[in-house]
Amino acid sequence: MKAILIIISLIFYSYAVDPIMLPLKGVKVTHQFDNGVKKEYLIQREVDSKCMDIAINVENFQSGNLASKNIDNICKKTFIVTKGVIQPLIIIEGIKTVAEIEVLDFIENKSSKNANKYILIDSRTNDWYQAGTIPSAVNIPYDELTYDEDFELEYERAYELLGVKTLAKNKYDFSDAKTAIFFCNGAWCAQSPRAIKQLVKIGYPKEKIMWYRGGIASWAGLSLTLTKKQEAKK
Repeated sequence: MKAILIIISLIFYSYAVDPIMLPLKGVKVTHQFDNGVKKEYLIQREVDSKCMDIAINVENFQSGNLASKNIDNICKKTFIVTKGVIQPLIIIEGIKTVAEIEVLDFIENKSSKNANKYILIDSRTNDWYQAGTIPSAVNIPYDELTYDEDFELEYERAYELLGVKTLAKNKYDFSDAKTAIFFCNGAWCAQSPRAIKQLVKIGYPKEKIMWYRGGIASWAGLSLTLTKKQEAKK
């Protein structure tokens, strides 16, 4: 019996993928848009072949826009210089901050395989989510986690998606609460931190909350796959 278990373990580990290899391997997921349309995605690094041989040196990288003017435009990305307040690495003690590899590993091995226990959450308002998000992310806008009698249905939906039962005003059952990764636009975006702080305030287990601080800006900056608004058409 012991020999059989060893063989099974060896087979399992031979097929297990080191998380750091996930951007190269790609992560297959199904994303469902608000209108019910489902689309299959392979999340991977989407880097044009022209960009593969560019040397990362001072001349090419460190200029006014970080990328030299001599670099082909297809190999560069443009970001808004925002006035948003830079968020700290740790927003609340006990809340783990993660990066791209951990998010990919979470999608590959948890949220896409057991949606009853794990969820990837885009905390931005719906207009941002519709414009483009991480494939398989579910939209729970940060402001829908606070009760508002004018948006009661949205409030109830938010907690239902999280696996939380709303028993009464300010009273919740967290026994089936999902483990969640929250993100928003970037290190300067306060929407996911607000969502996390609200959940901690009402008693959501800290050990079931993670924060992807880099958000969409970091994800796109690394050329990882995003959904596109036009792909939601039936």
